[in-house]
Amino acid sequence: MTAISANDGATAAGYGNEPGSGYAAGRAAASASQGQGHDAYRGDFRAGQPGERAGEHPTGYPGAVPDTSDGGWTSGHPTLDPSSGENPLVKGLRNNGPSPDAVVIRRTLAEIEPVSHQATSYFYALLFLHNPQLRDMFPAAMDAQRDRLFGALLLAAEHIDDTVTLTDYLCNLGRGHRKYGTQSEHYPLVGECLMSALERYAPRSWGPEAEAAWVRAYTAISQIMIDAAAEDELRSPPWWYAEIVSHERRTSDVAVVTVRTDQPYPYRAGQYASVETPWWPRVWRYYSFASSPRPDGLLSFHVKAVPAGWVSRSLVHRARRGDVIKLGPPAGSMTVDHTSSRGLLCVGGSTGIAPIKALVEDVAQHGVRREVEVFFGAQRDADLYDLDSFLELERRLPWLSVRPVVAQYATRGFAGQLPEAVKEFGPWGDFDGYLSGPPQMIRKSVDALVSAGIPADRIRHDFLGTLVASGT
Repeated sequence: MTAISANDGATAAGYGNEPGSGYAAGRAAASASQGQGHDAYRGDFRAGQPGERAGEHPTGYPGAVPDTSDGGWTSGHPTLDPSSGENPLVKGLRNNGPSPDAVVIRRTLAEIEPVSHQATSYFYALLFLHNPQLRDMFPAAMDAQRDRLFGALLLAAEHIDDTVTLTDYLCNLGRGHRKYGTQSEHYPLVGECLMSALERYAPRSWGPEAEAAWVRAYTAISQIMIDAAAEDELRSPPWWYAEIVSHERRTSDVAVVTVRTDQPYPYRAGQYASVETPWWPRVWRYYSFASSPRPDGLLSFHVKAVPAGWVSRSLVHRARRGDVIKLGPPAGSMTVDHTSSRGLLCVGGSTGIAPIKALVEDVAQHGVRREVEVFFGAQRDADLYDLDSFLELERRLPWLSVRPVVAQYATRGFAGQLPEAVKEFGPWGDFDGYLSGPPQMIRKSVDALVSAGIPADRIRHDFLGTLVASGT
Protein backbone atom coordinates (compact mmCIF):
# COMPACT_ATOMS: atom_id res chain seq x y z
CA MET A 1 0.00 0.00 0.00
CA THR A 2 1.45 3.34 -1.03
CA ALA A 3 2.06 5.78 1.78
CA ILE A 4 1.26 9.43 1.22
CA SER A 5 3.28 12.08 2.94
CA ALA A 6 1.85 15.31 4.30
CA ASN A 7 3.52 17.30 1.51
CA ASP A 8 2.04 15.26 -1.26
CA GLY A 9 -0.14 17.29 -3.54
CA ALA A 10 -3.46 16.41 -1.97
CA THR A 11 -6.40 14.23 -2.69
CA ALA A 12 -9.23 14.67 -5.06
CA ALA A 13 -11.51 14.41 -2.13
CA GLY A 14 -14.44 16.37 -0.95
CA TYR A 15 -15.99 16.36 2.43
CA GLY A 16 -19.58 16.21 3.49
CA ASN A 17 -22.09 16.82 0.75
CA GLU A 18 -19.96 16.05 -2.20
CA PRO A 19 -20.74 15.65 -5.87
CA GLY A 20 -22.41 12.79 -7.46
CA SER A 21 -24.89 10.41 -5.98
CA GLY A 22 -22.47 7.54 -6.05
CA TYR A 23 -20.13 6.14 -8.60
CA ALA A 24 -22.59 3.86 -10.37
CA ALA A 25 -25.15 6.64 -10.80
CA GLY A 26 -22.48 9.02 -11.94
CA ARG A 27 -21.17 6.63 -14.55
CA ALA A 28 -24.67 6.19 -15.90
CA ALA A 29 -24.97 9.94 -16.24
CA ALA A 30 -21.57 10.16 -17.84
CA SER A 31 -22.56 7.59 -20.40
CA ALA A 32 -25.88 9.29 -21.07
CA SER A 33 -24.21 12.65 -21.61
CA GLN A 34 -21.35 11.40 -23.75
CA GLY A 35 -20.55 13.99 -26.37
CA GLN A 36 -23.04 16.54 -25.13
CA GLY A 37 -20.64 19.42 -24.65
CA HIS A 38 -18.64 20.70 -21.70
CA ASP A 39 -21.54 21.14 -19.33
CA ALA A 40 -22.69 17.60 -19.93
CA TYR A 41 -19.45 16.35 -18.49
CA ARG A 42 -19.33 18.68 -15.53
CA GLY A 43 -22.75 17.63 -14.55
CA ASP A 44 -21.64 14.09 -14.07
CA PHE A 45 -20.11 15.08 -10.79
CA ARG A 46 -23.05 16.99 -9.50
CA ALA A 47 -26.06 15.87 -7.70
CA GLY A 48 -29.24 17.81 -7.67
CA GLN A 49 -30.48 20.37 -10.13
CA PRO A 50 -31.51 23.96 -10.47
CA GLY A 51 -33.99 23.90 -7.70
CA GLU A 52 -32.61 21.58 -5.11
CA ARG A 53 -29.31 20.21 -6.30
CA ALA A 54 -29.44 17.35 -3.89
CA GLY A 55 -26.04 16.10 -3.16
CA GLU A 56 -23.12 18.29 -3.68
CA HIS A 57 -20.86 19.23 -6.18
CA PRO A 58 -18.01 21.35 -7.50
CA THR A 59 -16.90 22.85 -4.34
CA GLY A 60 -13.43 22.21 -3.68
CA TYR A 61 -10.50 22.22 -1.42
CA PRO A 62 -8.33 24.13 1.00
CA GLY A 63 -6.44 27.28 0.47
CA ALA A 64 -2.84 26.39 1.13
CA VAL A 65 -0.67 24.98 -1.63
CA PRO A 66 1.51 22.23 -0.17
CA ASP A 67 5.20 22.02 -0.86
CA THR A 68 5.63 19.51 -3.66
CA SER A 69 9.37 19.89 -4.03
CA ASP A 70 9.97 16.49 -2.46
CA GLY A 71 8.34 14.78 -5.38
CA GLY A 72 4.81 13.94 -4.39
CA TRP A 73 3.77 10.63 -2.92
CA THR A 74 6.37 8.56 -1.10
CA SER A 75 6.10 5.82 -3.68
CA GLY A 76 8.34 8.01 -5.83
CA HIS A 77 5.75 9.23 -8.31
CA PRO A 78 6.27 12.97 -8.81
CA THR A 79 3.69 15.62 -8.23
CA LEU A 80 3.01 16.75 -11.77
CA ASP A 81 2.67 20.26 -13.06
CA PRO A 82 -0.88 20.51 -14.50
CA SER A 83 0.62 21.98 -17.69
CA SER A 84 3.26 19.26 -18.06
CA GLY A 85 3.16 16.91 -21.01
CA GLU A 86 3.58 14.07 -18.50
CA ASN A 87 0.43 15.06 -16.68
CA PRO A 88 -2.30 12.49 -17.35
CA LEU A 89 -4.71 15.41 -17.76
CA VAL A 90 -3.03 16.34 -21.03
CA LYS A 91 -1.17 13.23 -22.05
CA GLY A 92 -4.11 11.39 -23.56
CA LEU A 93 -5.26 14.30 -25.69
CA ARG A 94 -1.80 14.82 -27.15
CA ASN A 95 -1.73 11.18 -28.14
CA ASN A 96 -5.16 11.43 -29.78
CA GLY A 97 -6.55 8.63 -27.68
CA PRO A 98 -6.88 7.47 -24.08
CA SER A 99 -3.66 7.70 -22.16
CA PRO A 100 -2.13 4.51 -20.71
CA ASP A 101 -3.09 5.71 -17.24
CA ALA A 102 -6.70 6.26 -18.32
CA VAL A 103 -6.88 2.71 -19.70
CA VAL A 104 -5.55 1.26 -16.44
CA ILE A 105 -7.82 3.43 -14.30
CA ARG A 106 -10.91 2.45 -16.24
CA ARG A 107 -10.01 -1.19 -15.86
CA THR A 108 -10.00 -0.72 -12.10
CA LEU A 109 -13.29 1.13 -12.22
CA ALA A 110 -14.97 -1.58 -14.27
CA GLU A 111 -14.03 -4.11 -11.61
CA ILE A 112 -15.13 -1.96 -8.68
CA GLU A 113 -18.46 -0.82 -10.10
CA PRO A 114 -20.49 -3.95 -9.14
CA VAL A 115 -19.26 -3.66 -5.54
CA SER A 116 -19.24 0.13 -5.30
CA HIS A 117 -21.49 0.17 -2.23
CA GLN A 118 -19.19 -2.14 -0.30
CA ALA A 119 -16.14 -0.17 -1.41
CA THR A 120 -17.79 3.06 -0.33
CA SER A 121 -18.61 1.72 3.12
CA TYR A 122 -15.07 0.43 3.53
CA PHE A 123 -13.62 3.76 2.42
CA TYR A 124 -15.57 5.75 5.01
CA ALA A 125 -14.97 3.18 7.74
CA LEU A 126 -11.24 3.54 7.22
CA LEU A 127 -11.42 7.32 6.96
CA PHE A 128 -13.25 7.80 10.24
CA LEU A 129 -11.50 4.99 12.09
CA HIS A 130 -8.03 6.34 11.41
CA ASN A 131 -8.98 10.02 11.30
CA PRO A 132 -11.86 10.59 13.74
CA GLN A 133 -11.23 14.35 13.64
CA LEU A 134 -12.65 14.38 10.10
CA ARG A 135 -16.07 13.11 11.18
CA ASP A 136 -17.20 16.57 12.27
CA MET A 137 -16.71 17.85 8.75
CA PHE A 138 -19.57 15.63 7.57
CA PRO A 139 -23.27 16.02 8.38
CA ALA A 140 -24.62 14.10 11.35
CA ALA A 141 -26.77 11.88 9.13
CA MET A 142 -24.64 10.18 6.50
CA ASP A 143 -27.31 8.12 4.76
CA ALA A 144 -27.97 10.64 1.98
CA GLN A 145 -24.40 11.89 1.71
CA ARG A 146 -22.34 8.80 2.27
CA ASP A 147 -21.17 7.82 -1.18
CA ARG A 148 -20.72 11.22 -2.81
CA LEU A 149 -17.11 11.82 -1.90
CA PHE A 150 -15.99 8.36 -2.97
CA GLY A 151 -18.07 8.53 -6.16
CA ALA A 152 -16.63 11.93 -7.05
CA LEU A 153 -13.09 10.65 -6.64
CA LEU A 154 -13.70 7.70 -8.93
CA LEU A 155 -15.47 9.77 -11.58
CA ALA A 156 -12.74 12.39 -11.64
CA ALA A 157 -10.14 9.71 -12.16
CA GLU A 158 -12.19 7.99 -14.87
CA HIS A 159 -12.29 11.20 -16.93
CA ILE A 160 -8.64 12.05 -16.41
CA ASP A 161 -8.05 12.68 -20.13
CA ASP A 162 -10.86 15.24 -20.50
CA THR A 163 -8.56 18.18 -19.90
CA VAL A 164 -10.71 21.27 -20.34
CA THR A 165 -13.91 20.13 -18.68
CA LEU A 166 -12.21 18.26 -15.87
CA THR A 167 -9.97 21.20 -15.03
CA ASP A 168 -12.96 23.54 -14.93
CA TYR A 169 -14.82 21.14 -12.67
CA LEU A 170 -11.82 20.68 -10.36
CA CYS A 171 -11.26 24.42 -10.04
CA ASN A 172 -14.88 24.86 -8.96
CA LEU A 173 -14.41 21.98 -6.56
CA GLY A 174 -11.30 23.53 -5.10
CA ARG A 175 -12.86 26.94 -4.62
CA GLY A 176 -16.14 25.76 -3.21
CA HIS A 177 -14.83 23.24 -0.75
CA ARG A 178 -13.23 25.91 1.37
CA LYS A 179 -16.58 26.23 3.14
CA TYR A 180 -16.14 22.78 4.70
CA GLY A 181 -12.96 23.82 6.48
CA THR A 182 -10.78 21.39 4.53
CA GLN A 183 -7.05 21.74 5.22
CA SER A 184 -4.10 20.59 3.13
CA GLU A 185 -3.14 17.94 5.68
CA HIS A 186 -6.49 16.20 5.14
CA TYR A 187 -5.71 15.30 1.55
CA PRO A 188 -3.17 12.52 2.07
CA LEU A 189 -5.44 11.00 4.73
CA VAL A 190 -8.27 10.65 2.23
CA GLY A 191 -5.87 9.47 -0.45
CA GLU A 192 -4.65 6.61 1.73
CA CYS A 193 -8.21 5.42 2.28
CA LEU A 194 -9.04 5.63 -1.41
CA MET A 195 -6.04 3.49 -2.35
CA SER A 196 -6.88 0.95 0.34
CA ALA A 197 -10.47 0.64 -0.89
CA LEU A 198 -9.35 0.21 -4.51
CA GLU A 199 -6.78 -2.39 -3.54
CA ARG A 200 -9.32 -4.37 -1.54
CA TYR A 201 -12.26 -4.24 -3.98
CA ALA A 202 -10.43 -4.40 -7.32
CA PRO A 203 -7.93 -7.19 -6.61
CA ARG A 204 -7.79 -8.55 -10.16
CA SER A 205 -6.81 -5.25 -11.78
CA TRP A 206 -4.82 -3.83 -8.88
CA GLY A 207 -1.05 -3.99 -8.87
CA PRO A 208 2.03 -1.78 -9.24
CA GLU A 209 0.91 -0.46 -12.62
CA ALA A 210 -2.60 0.40 -11.43
CA GLU A 211 -1.34 1.94 -8.21
CA ALA A 212 1.15 4.11 -10.09
CA ALA A 213 -1.56 5.29 -12.51
CA TRP A 214 -3.93 6.20 -9.69
CA VAL A 215 -1.18 8.03 -7.80
CA ARG A 216 -0.29 10.11 -10.85
CA ALA A 217 -3.92 10.94 -11.63
CA TYR A 218 -4.79 11.65 -8.02
CA THR A 219 -1.83 13.95 -7.52
CA ALA A 220 -2.52 15.95 -10.68
CA ILE A 221 -6.20 16.29 -9.84
CA SER A 222 -5.44 17.42 -6.32
CA GLN A 223 -2.93 20.05 -7.35
CA ILE A 224 -5.41 21.76 -9.65
CA MET A 225 -7.95 21.97 -6.84
CA ILE A 226 -5.44 23.23 -4.30
CA ASP A 227 -4.17 25.94 -6.64
CA ALA A 228 -7.72 27.10 -7.37
CA ALA A 229 -8.57 27.24 -3.68
CA ALA A 230 -5.41 29.19 -2.86
CA GLU A 231 -6.16 31.75 -5.56
CA ASP A 232 -9.78 32.06 -4.43
CA GLU A 233 -8.74 32.59 -0.82
CA LEU A 234 -7.05 35.85 -1.83
CA ARG A 235 -10.29 37.43 -3.01
CA SER A 236 -13.33 35.65 -1.53
CA PRO A 237 -14.57 34.35 1.82
CA PRO A 238 -15.27 30.62 2.19
CA TRP A 239 -18.99 31.44 2.52
CA TRP A 240 -21.38 34.39 2.74
CA TYR A 241 -24.06 35.00 5.37
CA ALA A 242 -27.42 35.81 3.81
CA GLU A 243 -30.53 37.13 5.54
CA ILE A 244 -33.91 36.13 4.14
CA VAL A 245 -35.73 39.37 3.28
CA SER A 246 -38.66 37.81 1.42
CA HIS A 247 -40.32 34.39 1.49
CA GLU A 248 -43.14 33.92 -0.99
CA ARG A 249 -45.05 30.65 -1.26
CA ARG A 250 -46.09 30.12 -4.89
CA THR A 251 -47.62 26.65 -4.43
CA SER A 252 -47.96 24.21 -1.56
CA ASP A 253 -44.41 23.00 -2.18
CA VAL A 254 -42.64 25.85 -4.01
CA ALA A 255 -41.30 29.04 -2.48
CA VAL A 256 -39.35 31.99 -3.88
CA VAL A 257 -36.72 32.90 -1.31
CA THR A 258 -34.93 36.26 -1.58
CA VAL A 259 -31.84 37.04 0.49
CA ARG A 260 -29.39 39.87 1.19
CA THR A 261 -25.75 38.86 1.69
CA ASP A 262 -23.44 40.37 4.30
CA GLN A 263 -20.97 41.42 1.59
CA PRO A 264 -21.07 41.68 -2.22
CA TYR A 265 -21.73 38.36 -3.94
CA PRO A 266 -20.46 38.25 -7.55
CA TYR A 267 -22.12 35.78 -9.90
CA ARG A 268 -23.42 35.43 -13.44
CA ALA A 269 -26.90 34.63 -14.68
CA GLY A 270 -27.27 30.87 -15.14
CA GLN A 271 -25.03 29.98 -12.19
CA TYR A 272 -25.97 28.47 -8.83
CA ALA A 273 -24.79 28.42 -5.21
CA SER A 274 -24.67 25.94 -2.37
CA VAL A 275 -26.93 26.72 0.59
CA GLU A 276 -26.69 25.70 4.25
CA THR A 277 -29.57 26.35 6.64
CA PRO A 278 -29.36 26.77 10.43
CA TRP A 279 -31.62 23.73 10.85
CA TRP A 280 -29.27 21.28 9.11
CA PRO A 281 -25.65 22.23 9.86
CA ARG A 282 -23.03 20.94 7.39
CA VAL A 283 -25.74 19.87 4.94
CA TRP A 284 -25.40 21.90 1.74
CA ARG A 285 -27.73 21.89 -1.25
CA TYR A 286 -27.42 23.67 -4.60
CA TYR A 287 -29.92 26.19 -6.00
CA SER A 288 -29.80 28.27 -9.15
CA PHE A 289 -30.11 32.04 -9.04
CA ALA A 290 -33.54 33.08 -10.33
CA SER A 291 -32.45 36.50 -11.57
CA SER A 292 -29.48 38.16 -13.15
CA PRO A 293 -27.34 40.33 -10.82
CA ARG A 294 -29.46 43.18 -9.42
CA PRO A 295 -28.43 46.73 -8.52
CA ASP A 296 -29.72 46.20 -4.96
CA GLY A 297 -27.59 43.06 -4.56
CA LEU A 298 -30.52 40.81 -3.62
CA LEU A 299 -30.47 37.16 -4.66
CA SER A 300 -33.51 34.97 -5.33
CA PHE A 301 -33.92 31.19 -5.42
CA HIS A 302 -36.83 28.96 -6.39
CA VAL A 303 -37.08 26.09 -3.92
CA LYS A 304 -39.28 23.03 -4.27
CA ALA A 305 -39.84 20.88 -1.19
CA VAL A 306 -39.17 17.26 -2.08
CA PRO A 307 -39.95 14.10 -0.09
CA ALA A 308 -37.43 13.66 2.72
CA GLY A 309 -35.74 16.86 1.53
CA TRP A 310 -34.08 18.19 4.64
CA VAL A 311 -32.92 21.51 3.22
CA SER A 312 -35.66 22.06 0.67
CA ARG A 313 -38.48 21.37 3.13
CA SER A 314 -36.87 23.67 5.69
CA LEU A 315 -36.55 26.49 3.16
CA VAL A 316 -40.13 26.08 1.95
CA HIS A 317 -42.02 25.29 5.16
CA ARG A 318 -39.86 26.60 8.01
CA ALA A 319 -37.85 29.57 6.82
CA ARG A 320 -39.11 33.08 7.56
CA ARG A 321 -37.97 36.65 7.01
CA GLY A 322 -35.02 37.42 9.23
CA ASP A 323 -33.57 33.91 9.19
CA VAL A 324 -29.91 33.74 8.20
CA ILE A 325 -28.50 31.07 5.89
CA LYS A 326 -25.06 30.51 4.39
CA LEU A 327 -24.13 30.61 0.71
CA GLY A 328 -21.11 28.96 -0.85
CA PRO A 329 -19.38 30.51 -3.87
CA PRO A 330 -21.13 30.67 -7.25
CA ALA A 331 -20.45 27.91 -9.75
CA GLY A 332 -21.62 26.70 -13.14
CA SER A 333 -21.11 27.79 -16.72
CA MET A 334 -24.63 27.66 -18.14
CA THR A 335 -24.12 31.32 -18.99
CA VAL A 336 -24.86 33.42 -22.06
CA ASP A 337 -22.16 33.95 -24.67
CA HIS A 338 -22.70 37.62 -25.42
CA THR A 339 -20.24 37.56 -28.32
CA SER A 340 -22.66 35.39 -30.27
CA SER A 341 -25.63 36.63 -32.26
CA ARG A 342 -27.40 33.27 -32.28
CA GLY A 343 -30.77 32.89 -30.61
CA LEU A 344 -31.26 31.14 -27.28
CA LEU A 345 -33.50 28.10 -26.94
CA CYS A 346 -34.16 27.81 -23.20
CA VAL A 347 -35.89 24.73 -21.79
CA GLY A 348 -36.81 24.63 -18.10
CA GLY A 349 -38.73 21.98 -16.22
CA SER A 350 -40.21 22.53 -12.75
CA THR A 351 -37.98 24.84 -10.66
CA GLY A 352 -35.37 24.42 -13.38
CA ILE A 353 -37.09 27.46 -14.87
CA ALA A 354 -35.27 29.66 -12.30
CA PRO A 355 -31.92 29.98 -14.14
CA ILE A 356 -33.80 30.34 -17.43
CA LYS A 357 -35.44 33.47 -16.06
CA ALA A 358 -32.01 34.79 -15.06
CA LEU A 359 -30.74 34.19 -18.60
CA VAL A 360 -33.66 36.10 -20.15
CA GLU A 361 -33.00 39.05 -17.85
CA ASP A 362 -29.30 38.88 -18.70
CA VAL A 363 -30.01 39.14 -22.44
CA ALA A 364 -32.38 42.06 -21.81
CA GLN A 365 -29.79 43.92 -19.72
CA HIS A 366 -27.17 43.62 -22.44
CA GLY A 367 -29.49 45.44 -24.83
CA VAL A 368 -28.67 43.33 -27.89
CA ARG A 369 -31.73 42.04 -29.69
CA ARG A 370 -31.46 38.26 -29.82
CA GLU A 371 -34.29 35.84 -30.36
CA VAL A 372 -35.04 33.91 -27.16
CA GLU A 373 -37.46 30.97 -27.08
CA VAL A 374 -38.50 29.68 -23.64
CA PHE A 375 -40.26 26.37 -23.03
CA PHE A 376 -41.61 26.08 -19.46
CA GLY A 377 -42.49 22.49 -18.60
CA ALA A 378 -44.71 21.29 -15.77
CA GLN A 379 -46.66 18.21 -14.73
CA ARG A 380 -49.88 20.14 -14.09
CA ASP A 381 -51.17 23.67 -14.65
CA ALA A 382 -50.65 24.51 -10.99
CA ASP A 383 -46.92 23.80 -11.35
CA LEU A 384 -46.52 26.73 -13.75
CA TYR A 385 -45.83 28.79 -10.64
CA ASP A 386 -43.81 31.52 -12.39
CA LEU A 387 -45.60 31.67 -15.73
CA ASP A 388 -47.24 35.05 -15.14
CA SER A 389 -43.89 36.77 -14.63
CA PHE A 390 -42.59 35.18 -17.82
CA LEU A 391 -45.66 36.36 -19.74
CA GLU A 392 -45.06 39.87 -18.43
CA LEU A 393 -41.48 39.68 -19.73
CA GLU A 394 -42.85 38.47 -23.06
CA ARG A 395 -45.13 41.51 -23.27
CA ARG A 396 -42.20 43.87 -22.67
CA LEU A 397 -39.57 42.11 -24.79
CA PRO A 398 -40.49 41.70 -28.48
CA TRP A 399 -37.71 39.14 -29.06
CA LEU A 400 -38.97 36.77 -26.33
CA SER A 401 -41.43 33.91 -26.86
CA VAL A 402 -42.72 31.82 -23.93
CA ARG A 403 -44.44 28.46 -24.39
CA PRO A 404 -45.81 26.56 -21.37
CA VAL A 405 -45.97 22.78 -21.81
CA VAL A 406 -48.08 20.73 -19.39
CA ALA A 407 -47.87 16.94 -19.17
CA GLN A 408 -51.20 16.17 -17.44
CA TYR A 409 -54.66 17.72 -17.70
CA ALA A 410 -53.39 20.80 -19.51
CA THR A 411 -55.64 23.84 -19.78
CA ARG A 412 -52.82 26.34 -20.33
CA GLY A 413 -50.24 26.20 -23.07
CA PHE A 414 -49.42 22.98 -24.90
CA ALA A 415 -50.29 19.50 -23.73
CA GLY A 416 -47.58 16.86 -23.78
CA GLN A 417 -44.00 16.14 -22.80
CA LEU A 418 -41.48 18.95 -22.85
CA PRO A 419 -38.76 17.38 -25.08
CA GLU A 420 -41.32 16.39 -27.70
CA ALA A 421 -42.82 19.88 -27.74
CA VAL A 422 -39.39 21.45 -28.19
CA LYS A 423 -38.62 19.14 -31.08
CA GLU A 424 -42.00 19.79 -32.70
CA PHE A 425 -41.41 23.55 -32.84
CA GLY A 426 -37.97 23.16 -34.46
CA PRO A 427 -35.70 23.17 -36.29
CA TRP A 428 -33.35 25.09 -34.00
CA GLY A 429 -30.09 25.05 -35.92
CA ASP A 430 -29.57 28.83 -35.51
CA PHE A 431 -29.93 28.67 -31.72
CA ASP A 432 -27.83 27.77 -28.70
CA GLY A 433 -29.54 25.40 -26.29
CA TYR A 434 -29.92 25.90 -22.52
CA LEU A 435 -31.46 23.12 -20.43
CA SER A 436 -32.40 23.02 -16.75
CA GLY A 437 -34.63 20.58 -14.92
CA PRO A 438 -35.06 16.98 -13.79
CA PRO A 439 -32.55 14.42 -15.09
CA GLN A 440 -34.89 12.52 -17.38
CA MET A 441 -36.01 15.78 -18.97
CA ILE A 442 -32.39 16.81 -19.54
CA ARG A 443 -31.46 13.50 -21.15
CA LYS A 444 -34.44 13.53 -23.51
CA SER A 445 -34.12 17.24 -24.28
CA VAL A 446 -30.47 16.88 -25.28
CA ASP A 447 -31.50 14.24 -27.82
CA ALA A 448 -34.40 16.41 -29.01
CA LEU A 449 -32.20 19.46 -29.52
CA VAL A 450 -29.53 17.53 -31.37
CA SER A 451 -32.13 16.00 -33.68
CA ALA A 452 -33.62 19.48 -34.18
CA GLY A 453 -30.32 20.85 -35.47
CA ILE A 454 -28.34 22.18 -32.49
CA PRO A 455 -24.81 20.75 -32.34
CA ALA A 456 -24.05 19.01 -29.06
CA ASP A 457 -21.26 21.43 -28.21
CA ARG A 458 -23.78 24.33 -28.28
CA ILE A 459 -26.08 22.75 -25.70
CA ARG A 460 -25.41 24.04 -22.20
CA HIS A 461 -26.61 22.49 -18.97
CA ASP A 462 -25.28 21.23 -15.69
CA PHE A 463 -26.19 17.64 -16.35
CA LEU A 464 -25.05 16.12 -13.16
CA GLY A 465 -26.44 19.11 -11.64
CA THR A 466 -29.61 17.29 -12.61
CA LEU A 467 -28.77 13.80 -11.50
CA VAL A 468 -30.66 13.84 -8.24
CA ALA A 469 -33.56 16.03 -9.12
CA SER A 470 -35.58 14.56 -6.31
CA GLY A 471 -32.91 15.74 -3.89
CA THR A 472 -32.96 15.86 -0.12
